[in-house]
Amino acid sequence: MIAELRKSTEQRMQKSIDALKSDLGKIRTGRAHTGILDHVQVEYYGSMVPLSQVAGVTLIDARTIGVQPWEKPMLAKVDKAIREADLGLNPAAQGDVIRVPMPSLTEERRRELIKVVKQEGENAKVAIRNLRRDANNHLKDALKKKEVSEDDERRAQDDIQKLTDRFVIEVDKLLADKEKDLMAV
Repeated sequence: MIAELRKSTEQRMQKSIDALKSDLGKIRTGRAHTGILDHVQVEYYGSMVPLSQVAGVTLIDARTIGVQPWEKPMLAKVDKAIREADLGLNPAAQGDVIRVPMPSLTEERRRELIKVVKQEGENAKVAIRNLRRDANNHLKDALKKKEVSEDDERRAQDDIQKLTDRFVIEVDKLLADKEKDLMAV
């Protein structure tokens, strides 16, 4: 019972970390990465499809994304879709490739993004601590029902605390990396 509880708590804490990574990935730095265009939808023969289904998306250099539609007539539609995606990007068609330069971030915008990053991190830590609380409540209930001994309950609580500490440290590391990324000019 204790091993199951620990395993499920650890899995749920890992999901919190994964969610944080996903959220941090959406906060863009001045550097280009193809994931920025993942949510762009393009009109393709009357239906909306993800950009990746009508074009190849690659990095040209650290600050430029290259989008190459697989069909020549799609060039204008892809360009329009990127402009209308409200990502603050300004694509430029160059032959059969669309170059998407990443605008550099102002100091003020960087500070705002760091605040957002810290808030995301705090939310992840709260989620992890809530999972710890839930696990400890399960242990207390099991102790009341005499399903576990006091010693086992104490050891399990210590184990859950170590798990919590490990995941909180991982959150701090992710935040520090993202902050460093944002401040890099």
